[in-house]
Amino acid sequence: MAEKVINSLLFFIICLFLAACAVNPVTGQKELMLVSEKDELKMGSDVYPNAMWGDMGGGGEYRDEQLKGYLKGIVLKIHEASHRPNLPVEFTVQNSSVPNAWAIPGHVVITRGLLSVFENDAQFAFVLGHEMGHVSAKHSARQMTSGMLMQVGLSGLGVAMGGRAYSDLALNVGAIGGQLLMLKYSREHELEADRLGIEYMSRLGYNPKHAVSAHQTLEKIADDFARSLGKEPHEKSVFDELLATHPRMSVRIDEIQSMTADADRYSIRQDRTSRETYQNNIANIRRINKIYIDHYDPAVRALQKNKLDEADSQLSKAIALESNQAPFYTLKGFIFLKKKEHVEAEKHFDTALKIDDKYEPALRGKGTVGYFRGDYQESIRHLKNSIAFFPQDISAHHFLGMSYYKMRMYREAIPHLRASAQAQPKHPEVHGSLGICYENTNNINAAYNEYSMQLKVAPDNELGRHAAARISALRFLMEAPRIRR
Repeated sequence: MAEKVINSLLFFIICLFLAACAVNPVTGQKELMLVSEKDELKMGSDVYPNAMWGDMGGGGEYRDEQLKGYLKGIVLKIHEASHRPNLPVEFTVQNSSVPNAWAIPGHVVITRGLLSVFENDAQFAFVLGHEMGHVSAKHSARQMTSGMLMQVGLSGLGVAMGGRAYSDLALNVGAIGGQLLMLKYSREHELEADRLGIEYMSRLGYNPKHAVSAHQTLEKIADDFARSLGKEPHEKSVFDELLATHPRMSVRIDEIQSMTADADRYSIRQDRTSRETYQNNIANIRRINKIYIDHYDPAVRALQKNKLDEADSQLSKAIALESNQAPFYTLKGFIFLKKKEHVEAEKHFDTALKIDDKYEPALRGKGTVGYFRGDYQESIRHLKNSIAFFPQDISAHHFLGMSYYKMRMYREAIPHLRASAQAQPKHPEVHGSLGICYENTNNINAAYNEYSMQLKVAPDNELGRHAAARISALRFLMEAPRIRR
């Protein structure tokens, strides 16, 4: 029997390999690939909003259409010079001080913090070419394939015995793809992306020597950013988080220098770098970036330490220097929300949304104010809009679930409260509230489990006492069928 199962599993794996070989567009060699181009783009589309708002500094999009138009022109030229110009690509500046750039299928992004420190468009072209090189070489798709093969190894026995099609497992985008798309790349992948970045910038007529200066600039800004957090550059944990998807600190300058020799074959007669044009286009974002670093970022850290007056003071300084940034007013709104001054909080959220009606934290803030004010329908409206922009915003899910709960719309509340409970299992009220929702939708087993969790987390509050009162009755209902048998 065991031999038969093993043979079935081997046959399954062989079929999988034969069915899933694809040509790598960079190397021209065949390789195992369980992810189609369509799947890559779907995963990129799913990951993008959460990466923009939740990962790598968050912040959403930095809105400056003139700047975006100028930079997008360079990005599209890089894309045309890449190995996968057939893919759609969207370019965005992320409103974050974290010095970073990243790309996923369909999207390429650079942060405000990194964009502001480059000296010329050639440095920009190298770094964006590097990031787009990851997509060209299907690095994220390879990571997904490796993760899927691990899944096959773990569950292959059941697959072989059950006769399921491999695509049911391998193309499980929701369960596997999103988790793997933004993983850190290996040193091998980083070096390959560097070579591609140099190749692409050289094809456009930029002197590859600017790749070296770009990397030197990146190292310096990484050191400066670490110190702004009160850390020293040698502290490894800082850099683990600093460039979350691209640990470029592992790439030595001399390795990049050696790569530039290969670019000679493009016969660069004149360096097309335009320092003056680049500097003119980024002058305003560079000015605003300094305001974020000097005042907004310290205000965020002060608020995290519950130093409300210090945070408010820093934001007032920021607004005095630049009055057109939605994050400044939104953070003020959260300070007043923490002080339970809901009218003043809402005023600042409204100001932020007049500047940028798509600024997700301000929408969440409006929805939260609505919840505390007891205007649950208004809360639901704003929080649903918030989640549309940032699907993984746990705070928005929590207050949306609680608004539905307060309106006794228990079935609608469950998915949002469940997301909240999974993300913050020690929350003192979420399990009891979720238990009530389950009980009112006749899911007795789930209600019992949530009440049990409530008793573990917070047995002495009102929901804890309710859970204690209900759990015995539910246990009786669960055991009644066995007693009758």
